[in-house]
Amino acid sequence: MISDSKKFERLRDEMVKWQIENRGITNARVLNAMRTVPRHYFVSDALVDQAYGDFPLPIGEMQTISQPFIVAEMTQALELKKDDRVLEIGTGSGYQAAILSRLVFRVYTIERIFSLYKKSRQLFDSLKYHNIVSRYSDGTIRWPGEEPFNAIIVTAGAPRIPEALVSQLAVGGRMVIPVGSPISQELVRLYRDEDGIHQSVLGGCRFVKLIGEQGWKE
Repeated sequence: MISDSKKFERLRDEMVKWQIENRGITNARVLNAMRTVPRHYFVSDALVDQAYGDFPLPIGEMQTISQPFIVAEMTQALELKKDDRVLEIGTGSGYQAAILSRLVFRVYTIERIFSLYKKSRQLFDSLKYHNIVSRYSDGTIRWPGEEPFNAIIVTAGAPRIPEALVSQLAVGGRMVIPVGSPISQELVRLYRDEDGIHQSVLGGCRFVKLIGEQGWKE
């Protein structure tokens, strides 16, 4: 594994200043997590020099690691608290789960592609991110025995909001999910209170497809 040198610390500081703070992300805890987690560990050796660029990168299996700003925007929208339990759908590289792990009590993350599940789990262990629980499964269905969750984040685009995810959201819980066509989505934020589910749109985005029983078919 490539070490976390002063060079990478500088690149993270520049990433946060120019790509994230400059675009309106203000949550101090989110900004600190983005400065702390070594993003270059979550890309291939061939792409390390591009790890802190203002764009997504391929991670294999036709999947991507999201643009840093999108990671920060979705994380801030969850309004996380230190004792929250968060469900992530689509572990991918593991970078989003790593950011979440610096902010909450426990992260539960699901990945449907075994090679990505295995690689991210090994990385979490090597970085000693021990509050991340990983599962190899279809993320569009329920995770029995762990629900409800204070927050849910979906890192792939869905044709519609999966009811299985809404049903796992605690009262007072927040969910962020891209919803739309396979090539373009809107980032939707849901909030659950005693009266039901409330939705708002954060803006346009583009993610890989959410594959699963309540998502797109392969």
